Amino acid sequence: MLMRTDSFRELDRFAQRMLGAATPGTWSRPATMPMDAYRAGNEFVVCFDLPGVSPDAIEIDVERNVLTVRAERRPLPGDVQMQVSERPLGVFSRQLFLGDTLDTDNITADHDSGVLTLRIPVAEKAKPRRITVGNAPEAINA
Repeated sequence: MLMRTDSFRELDRFAQRMLGAATPGTWSRPATMPMDAYRAGNEFVVCFDLPGVSPDAIEIDVERNVLTVRAERRPLPGDVQMQVSERPLGVFSRQLFLGDTLDTDNITADHDSGVLTLRIPVAEKAKPRRITVGNAPEAINA
């Protein structure tokens, strides 16, 4: 119902993890945006882990049924001498292909404690409904 993720994106992540170009003396990790997705009542909820990313560095776009989340973890401000740097910096993005049964016009987004939570309502046309059965008009004699 919800969506499917871009399988080629997952392949890119795997290739980056296996073949990533590490600079000498550093360990390379792929830039990821882990997520959970579940249905709760009449809405679909998607949670992205974005520790260290401020809300103003997050962009969310929907075009047709493709939802794109883009976030940027920026370097520390000022003149610092980094001693250990294991958290990836830069731009992270993730695309989800939403089903037609979701109401993309009414998506809400909240950011709390490093977790971006999107709530996507189920479209009215996709909600279960009861059909009443009426009496058929009597056949007309010909």
